[in-house]
Amino acid sequence: MKSFMAKPQEIERKWYVIDAEGLVLGRLASQVAAILRGKNKPIYTPNVDTGDHVIIINADKVVLTGKKLDQKIFYKHTGYVGGMKEIPYKRLMENKPEFVVSEAIRGMMPHNAMGRKMFKKLRVYAGPEHDHQAQQPETLVLKY
Repeated sequence: MKSFMAKPQEIERKWYVIDAEGLVLGRLASQVAAILRGKNKPIYTPNVDTGDHVIIINADKVVLTGKKLDQKIFYKHTGYVGGMKEIPYKRLMENKPEFVVSEAIRGMMPHNAMGRKMFKKLRVYAGPEHDHQAQQPETLVLKY
């Protein structure tokens, strides 16, 4: 019996809407990363992008467990000497909740060219509205 290998032209992509209200950030990120990669499908092939498009709404209502909201810090470097910037997650969640969710998902994607291509199928919105009604997305309820 031969192994099945998906071909890029044969893949049918779906669109899903996920409401992040009340969901834990890490659990949401791991499940969305699996959908973007296509690991939830029986046709998953490691060297082919078999994933679906994901729209996340209400990113501002995502939950960080424990004291992470107060203690967790996002680090970035400007590229200059002494350019390390530290931003507490509390301030990030107030100003850019979409960034917090997308960065959590980005960290769970493969760190290569294919991972960057898969990540482009993600759209994150802070509020309950999104601009992708024409794609007729299905509502997806995550279980964990």
